Amino acid sequence: MDISYILNELGENREDYFNAVSPPIMQTSNFAFKKVSELREAMSDEYNADIYSRGQNPTLNILRKKLAALDGAEDALMFSSGVSAISIPILALLKAGDHIIAIDNHYSWTNKLFHTLLPKFGITTTFVSGTVTSEFEEAIQANTRLIFLESPSTFTYQLQDLRKVAALAKRLAIITMIDNSYCTPIYQRPAEMGIDLVAQSATKYIGGHSDVVAGVVTGRKEVIKTIFENEFMNLGAALSPHSAWLLLRGLRTLPLRLGRSFESTQIITEWLSRHEAVKSVLWPFSSDFKQANLAREQMQGCGGLFSFSLKNSSAEKIEAFCNSLQHFLIAVSWGGHESLVCPAIASIPANEYNADNEQHQYIRVYIGLEDPAYLMRDLEQALLKADQ
Repeated sequence: MDISYILNELGENREDYFNAVSPPIMQTSNFAFKKVSELREAMSDEYNADIYSRGQNPTLNILRKKLAALDGAEDALMFSSGVSAISIPILALLKAGDHIIAIDNHYSWTNKLFHTLLPKFGITTTFVSGTVTSEFEEAIQANTRLIFLESPSTFTYQLQDLRKVAALAKRLAIITMIDNSYCTPIYQRPAEMGIDLVAQSATKYIGGHSDVVAGVVTGRKEVIKTIFENEFMNLGAALSPHSAWLLLRGLRTLPLRLGRSFESTQIITEWLSRHEAVKSVLWPFSSDFKQANLAREQMQGCGGLFSFSLKNSSAEKIEAFCNSLQHFLIAVSWGGHESLVCPAIASIPANEYNADNEQHQYIRVYIGLEDPAYLMRDLEQALLKADQ
């Protein structure tokens, strides 16, 4: 299916809403029926009916069709946040006594899910680095039901070989799920490599304007329906129609925004890697990235998120650099029009900082839609101030 058709036409039956070019926001909690028999029929299959907007809503359904098609999946579910798009499917598909294999460098709230929440329900997790597929095979137990991936991973961008992991899991009837927020389906399509469920924080690139919080998971219709009819409806992490409309707006320009961010990041990471104040740069499409070949094999592009470290990596110098930036915002999310910086030390108590620990040294940068020369001038002056 052509991406231009998906983004601009799929699901948009304009004759249903007065031929408006932009789909309307169906800002309603409830839907009325002319007869009890019609309500009865709808209630028998709420997965396919508009009854109450905690379940289905016409504005959300347009978005679902587009995001499922972008992933090459049969269906999608929208959530009120990215982490709920991860947590709720896992709770829906697993039970007490089940076992998960996950990489050890996840997004912080995903880590909390595995370390704190799931153990309350008797679900255990084994963590592996994930860079070698044999690690997953060695960690499999008789009760392993899920392999959870995040490729590239947070801050260090480690990759998992999605095709090999998917083949291993299918052989043993284990579900695979990935957080694909870094790439979006524009730059990585895990479903085509055999991954069962693909989640994203739609807050980021899908929304693209830093004004909506949302999540999405895509997969086979049978699995999505199971999630919908159980934990999704019970936990009520529904996305509002207005938020869905904002995401539809963001989708129109998704390839353009990602392309601009990707191109600018190529320029900026190459420049930073040569800078005398910089020790290392981590970006999956850098020529010296350890898994660069795998990145180019399973990703079509790389987006604007990378990390780097200073040669003088004291906590004081890292903070001085970040505080000196004039055109980068200090913020935790990414994927919008604005460039951002987020140092690892922000989540580390001052008395626990270890200048010899690479994980503590990283400064994560997101390159937005500004001119790269404009951003490099800002980085240069901040680097000079931090080096004084």
